Amino acid sequence: MALGKFGDSAYLYPGSPSTLIRVFDGGAVLIDPGHGSGRHKDLKREIRKLGLDVRAQLATHGHADHIAVAPEIGAPLFIHRFEFSIAESPLNRELLTFGSKAPEGFLVFQFPEGVKVNAVFEWGDELFGTKAIGLSGHSPGMTGFLDDENGLIYAGDSFFGEKLIQSVGVPYLIDPELFKTSIKELHNYVDKGYLLIPSHGKPVGGEEAAELLEFNLKRVDETESLILDLLRDPMSVDELAFRIMEHYGVVITPQKLALNLVPVRAFIAELYNRGEIDVFVDGGLKWRAKTR
Repeated sequence: MALGKFGDSAYLYPGSPSTLIRVFDGGAVLIDPGHGSGRHKDLKREIRKLGLDVRAQLATHGHADHIAVAPEIGAPLFIHRFEFSIAESPLNRELLTFGSKAPEGFLVFQFPEGVKVNAVFEWGDELFGTKAIGLSGHSPGMTGFLDDENGLIYAGDSFFGEKLIQSVGVPYLIDPELFKTSIKELHNYVDKGYLLIPSHGKPVGGEEAAELLEFNLKRVDETESLILDLLRDPMSVDELAFRIMEHYGVVITPQKLALNLVPVRAFIAELYNRGEIDVFVDGGLKWRAKTR
């Protein structure tokens, strides 16, 4: 695959996720090295073509598809402190997604022990020509990397491409309000002329970026309204997630349903805390909208 070039010192290796290669001080820094058999070899080959060595790796967050090949790259890995345990412990990653240890092979992305974090950073830190900015919502320490020199932000999973959202139904998030706040923050950067690079989707800028961010916001707001409508009839979280996916025309598989249970639980918590739904036991835990 050919590298895309942005500005004078940034290259993008395509994939899902894509990997940003930032040239800094005579070396290469990888942002989200990714996953997959042979991925590390492909990245190393492209970096050799640039006449560089890999000096460090930065991760937007600790999900397996973003960092699984990090040990094979052989350069120090930096991640936000909220993501440290998720990155280093596959079990913690399973807990975040499944609520317990997951059945073997059940989750889309799992990885063995071996990912080691060499350093943690805080939002606002300067790292190899980029600045770490907080874009929480998808995960606790979701981080974007602001690159002023090249006029871009590698935004990780703080927003998603339209095709990906349509394929799963609901953006994967753990806090809908934080997710929306991060998207609004990205809007501000778009207004200033920055190019946005999501991990899953093509780079976007200007009007195209604004429209995609609005699509993400709209889907979150639509889902919240849909949940309140569906909960006129009491149902469990599993039933609710199934009905939401059905509404959006998603091909329903056990893996997709398991993933959607995470954002649906996050919506439930938000609506319950706002006093818009309540809970009771009737052959299981059921949720229902309060009468308006």
